[in-house]
Amino acid sequence: MIGFRKPRLTTFTFFDVNLKPSLNPRFHTTKPKLPSKSTIKEAQSALLEYLHSTRSLQFLDADNMCKNSPFFLQNLVQETLKNDKSLNTKRSISRYLRYHPINEFEPFFESLGLKPSEYAPFLPRGMIFLYDDTLLMENYHILCNYGVPRSKMWKFFKLAPQVFRFENGVLNSKLTAYENLGIGSSILVDAITVSPCLLVGDVNVEFVKVVEKLKSIVSKCGDGDSCWIEWHFLDEASCNWGFMLEVLCLLSNVDFSEEQLAEIIRRRPCVVFEESGGTTLSMIGFLMKFGLSVNQIALVFLEFPQIPMVNFFANLRRCFQLLTQIEMEAAEIGKIFQSHTLFVGSFTLKTTKSLLGCLNVGKRRLCKMVQDNPHVMKNWVLGRKVQPLVSTKEAEEEKSRARKMEFLTSLGYVENTKQMNSAIKVFRGKGAELQKRFDFIVKAGLTREDVCRMIRVSPQILNQNTDRVKMKIEYLVKEGYSVSDLVTFPSYLSYTPIRFKLRMSMYNWLKEQGAAEQGLALSTIIACTDKVFIQQYVNRHPSGLQVWEDLQKEIQSEDE
Repeated sequence: MIGFRKPRLTTFTFFDVNLKPSLNPRFHTTKPKLPSKSTIKEAQSALLEYLHSTRSLQFLDADNMCKNSPFFLQNLVQETLKNDKSLNTKRSISRYLRYHPINEFEPFFESLGLKPSEYAPFLPRGMIFLYDDTLLMENYHILCNYGVPRSKMWKFFKLAPQVFRFENGVLNSKLTAYENLGIGSSILVDAITVSPCLLVGDVNVEFVKVVEKLKSIVSKCGDGDSCWIEWHFLDEASCNWGFMLEVLCLLSNVDFSEEQLAEIIRRRPCVVFEESGGTTLSMIGFLMKFGLSVNQIALVFLEFPQIPMVNFFANLRRCFQLLTQIEMEAAEIGKIFQSHTLFVGSFTLKTTKSLLGCLNVGKRRLCKMVQDNPHVMKNWVLGRKVQPLVSTKEAEEEKSRARKMEFLTSLGYVENTKQMNSAIKVFRGKGAELQKRFDFIVKAGLTREDVCRMIRVSPQILNQNTDRVKMKIEYLVKEGYSVSDLVTFPSYLSYTPIRFKLRMSMYNWLKEQGAAEQGLALSTIIACTDKVFIQQYVNRHPSGLQVWEDLQKEIQSEDE
């Protein structure tokens, strides 16, 4: 166990070089003036000379300590120049160091990447000279000579400080043990820099298997270089080699060629390395619940977007939450995830509440929109402005108007003219229905040109269904008229059957009584008002009005 002592107070005060001077005049004059860059350079030179020449530290160690300990240097300058106003900073600091030995552990730890508050627990008791702690410096130099960058050494102090307490030969033996198992020094340096805990305890078997698996994959593709392994994706604080091994085993068992598998690991290293593959395992389990096989999921990895795995998985879950909250059936959700996995995971969707509010729609309509076209969700990405949708009623009206315009255009109407707009206002059916009624009238015995002329004169004739039109035409023929009579009087189809039956029955009675001439035009009988018809025809016979009233009651009772 390291004999680290509690933090001891030093005579130095730490200042942040990025802080701006206070704007309050009360405190502005009392705030210490920060050293200039030239002053700091002279201090570095004086400290380097002291550490290397006077204290006999290795040049690389001394140089690293001088260049990467800004807090210590700043405090050293302020402490030195507090009582020495000499213009030669280097000479003043050199003279100060001659009579005031520093705690060498402070610039040493800071130069490795530790802040003063972080290295305070590591300051040893009763020591101020680095070489007095032989185990620390011996193990430190072993790591440096092996290839571990000094700038990454702070990880060892944070995650595996016991490495620096190893007895002579222990650290070398651990490194050799991994090399004997086939782990190259370049791979091992990268790995222990990310996960220093590999050097604590026995050899990590899972780590060795992971490297073997990776080397096997690339070697089968004719590439023996393993330097491309993306260790930096790993989280050093929670590195889990077991997860990585499980991911690699899963991918090795899919129906892929070795080249495809190597392509996934090379181009999408986050699949294996990000969060030690833990997110990948969670995502595989998540997608398998929707019916995807491991083979299908591996195909997703081949085209994986350039985003972190954790973000991709979060997007999948966010989409699932949206589809669940708009009450989509589980089977339908499964279909979307099976066929649009890449698409769904590549975008971060708005929340359900926000989306419903922005689009101004209900859950049912939103659900149908996604089912009809899942790619519509691309318009609902977080941060993108979403325009409210027209209401269902407005949408139907717009759709119906478009079909009416299409129908009228086929009849020869000119788009957006007054004549077309008037006809559209008259029509009360959908475009498809209007076409069906038009075709029915044509089939009744008229030409297409005749029916077009009829509609131009009386467009409202298409507001009735085909059964009603059929009944009126049959009654017309029964009364001795021809279908061609509709061409000159198309409005006949717009009148009620009661009106036609009453007028024709009365007209037939008058003819029998000799009170009306034969062959009156259809429009003459039907178009005039009841008052005009009674005056001009019914009153020609003394009993005409009584017969009119009797017929009216009879026909109305039949219709009921």
